Amino acid sequence: MTIQTESKIYLNYINGSWVSSSDEQVYASVNPANKNDIVGYLPKSTINELNEAVSSAKKAFKLWRKLSSADRGEYLYKVAAILEKRVDEIAETITREMGKTLPEAKGETIRAINILRYYAGEGLRKIGDLIPSTDQEALMFTTRTPLGVVGIITPWNFPIAIPVWKMAPALVYGNTVVLKPAGETSVTAIKLIECFHEAGFPAGVVNVVTGSGSVIGQGIIDHPDINGITFTGSDTVGKRVGQGAFARGAKYQLEMGGKNPVIVAADADLDLAVDATINGGLRSTGQKCTATSRVIVVSEVYEEFKKKLIKKIKEIKVGNGLEKDTWMGPCASEDQLNTILSYIEKGIKEGATLLYGGQRLDEGALKHGFFVQPTVFENVKPHMTIAQEEIFGPVLALIKVNTLEEAIEVANDVKYGLSASIFTKNIGNMLSFIQDIEAGLVRVNAESAGVELQAPFGGMKQSSSHSREQGQAAIEFFTSIKTVLVRP
Repeated sequence: MTIQTESKIYLNYINGSWVSSSDEQVYASVNPANKNDIVGYLPKSTINELNEAVSSAKKAFKLWRKLSSADRGEYLYKVAAILEKRVDEIAETITREMGKTLPEAKGETIRAINILRYYAGEGLRKIGDLIPSTDQEALMFTTRTPLGVVGIITPWNFPIAIPVWKMAPALVYGNTVVLKPAGETSVTAIKLIECFHEAGFPAGVVNVVTGSGSVIGQGIIDHPDINGITFTGSDTVGKRVGQGAFARGAKYQLEMGGKNPVIVAADADLDLAVDATINGGLRSTGQKCTATSRVIVVSEVYEEFKKKLIKKIKEIKVGNGLEKDTWMGPCASEDQLNTILSYIEKGIKEGATLLYGGQRLDEGALKHGFFVQPTVFENVKPHMTIAQEEIFGPVLALIKVNTLEEAIEVANDVKYGLSASIFTKNIGNMLSFIQDIEAGLVRVNAESAGVELQAPFGGMKQSSSHSREQGQAAIEFFTSIKTVLVRP
């Protein structure tokens, strides 16, 4: 391919060194706000590079696991300090590569720093329990042992936070890692790995290999020396990851899609509900697995809520995320833009009413980017495609119901169960929602998107493999329990 000389060529990181693809092929990372802006070029790696990375990680594991967890935590503290010095540079890279606004990108980078420090502290927490034995002369206890080499496959929507919240616990608990980042945001991933390199991690403990999912992603699934795989992405790909890992006996963790509802009860604070619906559904251009997608409103307040919602959405400024007055940036890629537009067409064809938006924005300063209007449908029936499938874009589907019981029933009537929220002042409504909603992340009077880093994160039904990420729950995936009995 023709390479723009002003764009940097980034390299894989394998066994402590920067390495190109063995066939010297590269691909471009494109700015979705301006497709003529090449953020950088990345190796289109082959299975050879993956094999080298796994081999180095397997070798490094023998010594890394023998370090105390406190010493491993010290390495993470160093990465956090280095990343903190580069926060503005890396945030700008996220915006150029993925499209989210600069404040969102900076917030994500700061979150990654905090995650690193949180898991650095995990190195000093207990990893087992003393258990009474029926043998009075015996000592019985549990401890934890790392899996070994962990393959990490991450998406483009949180290009620094998601890799960090997988890598940090994997490393502090004694594993070595091979990261395969999303192609759209691999420059951000490489800049993150530069921080690990500067922190002095031993060669082979941390590796990154860029390239296609069909080669590198599938290679991670199939590799006999990868002991665990942690994946975030679509449910379609996630199922393939799970099936492949299960077939060869590897441990796997899948975090997949969502079709997240917000319920607006008759007694809700409508201004609060509107703001949270917009932030939860349209920030990051709706490209969050926890983004609000379905807005289920009790009929008594439906018209007033709709009026307030449309009024505020009309004020949203769409543009380049690097511009200070931009509220919503572009879709992350042309493919993602086309997917969103196709769902909007399906909504119209199936009989939903397009209340606002629905068009690509391609005039003036937006002509070279992948921009779409924030979009709202009403008269949406629960069986419609836009009410059932994950769109991963700034599209809200308004669904009118008569009662809270009907709202919860509609909310649960999808294959996903990641996040859900309700707006109500009634404690009975809150308790009914908390008990009956089928979601792993339940929020009351708060937007559906987001979870604090110290809390478990994961979904029900087809949103996950029923494991949890983040917080102290992360130890359950990245380690195995070893039960020990000692007699004199």
